Amino acid sequence: MHALDRPEFMPPAPPGLMRAFGLAILAHVMLLVALTFAVNWKHQAEVVAVSAELWSALPQEAAPKLVETPPEPEPAPKPEPKPAPKVEAPKPDPALAEAEINLKKEKKRKEEKLRLEEEKKRELAKKEAEKKEAEKLEKLKKDKEKKLADEKKQAEDKKLAQEKKRKEDAKREEENKALEKQRQDNLKRIAGMAGATGGATATGNAQVSSGPSASYAGRIVARIKPNIVLTSPVSGNPMAEVEVRTSPDGTIVGRKLLKSSGVAAWDDAVLKAIDKTEVLPRDVDGRVPANLVIGFRPLD
Repeated sequence: MHALDRPEFMPPAPPGLMRAFGLAILAHVMLLVALTFAVNWKHQAEVVAVSAELWSALPQEAAPKLVETPPEPEPAPKPEPKPAPKVEAPKPDPALAEAEINLKKEKKRKEEKLRLEEEKKRELAKKEAEKKEAEKLEKLKKDKEKKLADEKKQAEDKKLAQEKKRKEDAKREEENKALEKQRQDNLKRIAGMAGATGGATATGNAQVSSGPSASYAGRIVARIKPNIVLTSPVSGNPMAEVEVRTSPDGTIVGRKLLKSSGVAAWDDAVLKAIDKTEVLPRDVDGRVPANLVIGFRPLD
């Protein structure tokens, strides 16, 4: 049959057919060669070479070359996971195991030591805080006691000061009463002996030397007047009468303005001058009157 007579819709030859056919022919040729060699080895003399040629009765045209459709590539197979190699556990070394145990014990001992030290530090810190708190409370207690003691002492000092002042006031009042009584007695004595004419050495109770001499008032004024300091001028010649009390030795123990001059500056200047004088001179008989009334004028 001519190649052109092949049906158009005949299915193509399966792929790989020619390769399989070629391999089959090659295998037969090799088998044939092997058989020939075996027969020729035994019957070399009997072998007669025969050759033949095959001719086609009619000329034939070769069919068109079959174009094979390349097959779709098959998906690459997934590699199967290799099992993990079995690793044999090394046999424990007794010395290494003992060293590891010792290390664990040493680590545990150090941890225990650190824990005890931390507890000790916390205990010491707690005791220190309690000690400071106790000292603080003790200080507050002492400060409170000291404050109460100071307040008590101040109250006692105030009471003592008031008692002392009361006693001083009472003493001063008694002294003032005694001086007033002495003054009254002196005034009576002076009034009763105003006309005495006795000498300086007279000791009787008559009208002799019963009062200051005529010049004694001038001597007193002459002693006091230099101590008078005026801060402003005084108009006119006003008189300030001052009662002066003295002790037997002439020391001034008190003064009192009996009659103002009408000028406060002059009155103050006279009183200050008396205070500055401190001691009055003795009279011609050597005595100093216990109570004197002296008049002071700016122009005298």
